[in-house]
Amino acid sequence: MIRVLLVDDQPLIRSGFRALLDLEDDIEVVAEAADGNEGLALARAHLPDLVLIDIQMPGVDGIEATRRIAADPDLDRVHVVILTNYGLDEYVFNALRAGAAGFLVKDILPEDFLHAVRVAARGDALLAPSITRKLISRYVAQPLDTGTPAGLEELTNREREAVALAAHGLSNDEIAERMVISPTTAKTHVNRAMMKVHARDRAQLVVLAYESGLVTPRSRSSP
Repeated sequence: MIRVLLVDDQPLIRSGFRALLDLEDDIEVVAEAADGNEGLALARAHLPDLVLIDIQMPGVDGIEATRRIAADPDLDRVHVVILTNYGLDEYVFNALRAGAAGFLVKDILPEDFLHAVRVAARGDALLAPSITRKLISRYVAQPLDTGTPAGLEELTNREREAVALAAHGLSNDEIAERMVISPTTAKTHVNRAMMKVHARDRAQLVVLAYESGLVTPRSRSSP
């Protein structure tokens, strides 16, 4: 059962998402919140698998709430997906840096929304290859000077290769094909890399790969 927390200051939006999620046998909405502060308290109380949170709200907004969730060791298994009306903008990029697993535009088709919930709940990033390319050009082309993440030097050569391919938007199956290994082995390489660099999920692994210089925008055509 996928346990979901909805955080949005618009009751109609929350009701719409809840009505859709409540129809699914494998998804349960455990709570709703109208702002980020309440959402954070409910996340600590319910420990959901997934928090769907609006990016712009009065008081504590989605980015700050995401940052606080990502910084709380008791919530390390909670994945956050940002809800936005605006698509790719600086708010979304800041949310990814804050610890979000991805983002969804609110006019998404119902079937795509349900698929995204299941993808994010299992820890996969909601970053399609087209989104990753935009991330490269608009967000990580000028990475922050954040230093080398702890654990990066512990990556094996094969793990580094898998991370580089993931950072270019390749799925586990595509990584496996490129590295001539099984999809299971590709997933293992990616998961071990996430553990070593303390990335919450695949999206954070991509962010760390660029910010640390492990992958650079100039190399995006090389994999």
